[in-house]
Amino acid sequence: MKTILTLAAMRIRITLRNKAFFFFSLFMPMAFFFLYGSALARGNPIRVRYFLGPVLAMSVMGTFWGLSAQIVTWREQGILRRFRLAPIPAISMISSSILANLLLLLPTVILELLLSRFVYHVTDFGNLFSVFVLALAGIAAFASLGLIVASVTNTMQETQIINQILWLALIFVSGATIPVPVLPKAAQHLALFLPATYLVNGLQRAMINRASVFSLGMEICCLLVWAGLAIFISSNLFRWEPEAKLPRNAKLWAVSTILPFVLLGFWENHNGKLLKDATALMAERPAESAPAPAETNP
Repeated sequence: MKTILTLAAMRIRITLRNKAFFFFSLFMPMAFFFLYGSALARGNPIRVRYFLGPVLAMSVMGTFWGLSAQIVTWREQGILRRFRLAPIPAISMISSSILANLLLLLPTVILELLLSRFVYHVTDFGNLFSVFVLALAGIAAFASLGLIVASVTNTMQETQIINQILWLALIFVSGATIPVPVLPKAAQHLALFLPATYLVNGLQRAMINRASVFSLGMEICCLLVWAGLAIFISSNLFRWEPEAKLPRNAKLWAVSTILPFVLLGFWENHNGKLLKDATALMAERPAESAPAPAETNP
């Protein structure tokens, strides 16, 4: 445990010196926050609260991008080889990576909530405990996705291509940018197989319907099971040196981590509960951000 904490502290110090971290983990989330709050919600507190779920989800999901790029860069530069000589086991490197991402991204989530309160005057955040539990589970899950990407890619160029494909799918088919009920039917069915869909829907339910951790148990458990599978497989596929070869079935093992959401997707396509919840949440937001009527004195 001491090794994991030491590595996490070291990774945080190195990350804070990287300008790219501030762009992807602070500037870009803030850009989405003000875009959604001012352009889409038009400053209406009720609409801001509705869009805050997708905004927080995008901040959480972005963790996989930076983590995968950092690990591949370290492997190409021979930095991971030095850690191996320490010696440090792969599971310690992986666990410290997830812990560092939790500690680095949680302040962004808190900042977005504070800005919602003081800039857009949102006073009701629903069940904040559920919001934080779901955010922590999401950070762990999507950080694990970054580990999987880093495990199966060989170069930074390959990593960036896969990251871009995953990012576009996560934000456009999950309800993070376009509400799921508005998507075409085929896209709605596809969305039910994506982890991001359950993160977005869960955060919105926690904020708007005050959903408890118990009622969000399916979303939280699936994210944590996904994280557990990804950590286990990435620890077995972890490569310290760029010359190391992947096993033939490595990519098959990597894809198998999505199995919990494949099963959940089939269930939801049959059950339809998430789509009903998403439709109900969208119906509760005001159609326009009309200013409140002025009070008149008798």
